[in-house]
Amino acid sequence: MRIFDPHIHMTSRTTDDYQAMYDAGVRALVEPSFWLGQPRTSPASFFDYFDALLGWEPFRASQYGIAHHCTLALNPKEANDPRCTPVLDALPRYLVKDSVVAVGEIGYDSMTPAEDHALAAQLQLAADHGLPALVHTPHRDKLAGLHRTIDVIRESDLPPEFVLLDHLNETTVKAATDSGCWAGFSIYPDTKMDEDRMVTILRNHGTEKMLVNSAADWGKSDPLKTRKVADAMLKAGFTEDDVDQVLWRNPVAFYGQSGRLHLDTPAPDALHEGNSILRGGE
Repeated sequence: MRIFDPHIHMTSRTTDDYQAMYDAGVRALVEPSFWLGQPRTSPASFFDYFDALLGWEPFRASQYGIAHHCTLALNPKEANDPRCTPVLDALPRYLVKDSVVAVGEIGYDSMTPAEDHALAAQLQLAADHGLPALVHTPHRDKLAGLHRTIDVIRESDLPPEFVLLDHLNETTVKAATDSGCWAGFSIYPDTKMDEDRMVTILRNHGTEKMLVNSAADWGKSDPLKTRKVADAMLKAGFTEDDVDQVLWRNPVAFYGQSGRLHLDTPAPDALHEGNSILRGGE
């Protein structure tokens, strides 16, 4: 079984997670830039973070046979902080990097005017760079936030087939699929979807343009949720081909629109900028 996790925050995970993911069948992932929990106070802190997603994390992933790509953006929550908004002006120089396969996470957190501006501006950046967009639907007022998001997408130059609407659930899946966008579901303990609910959605709405991710981060989360969905699908009577479509071919098709997706993991380098992941290693 081959698995592609299209949304996971490995910067907050350990090397043990990389090993467990590989053992479970994960061979590729996309790491979106996101809010780190601790508020950032200047654009420079974003740039160091972006550099880590472009260099250090692909290096770490390669040690475990996993292809690592990323999406970069000013996230919705910090779009409200005027100390952070200059990131929008600097994004173009990052969006040309080879391993950037989308603009994201963008979208809404509290649905403020500042978030309206950041979402529209970054959808335009995606269109200008020929990149897809990974869109975060809000955790509060999710259906209202989704409708507002879809309205902004329709007003943008980015076609819906270049948009992945993420963190969906039973209340939002129909509106998302009717929009022509791709549909993403985060399987995340307690606060988002679980395996059985995901299987029901797939049974009711089909497997086309459906993506499943773990969204694992610094919170209570599980980087093996993609494999658990695959196992639940098989137990529920889905075929191995169905599993391969949802857990591999769909994310490959969506992010492949960037023209930058490279799934052959190169032989790992011993060092990254002179550093090893081994404590005390030479």
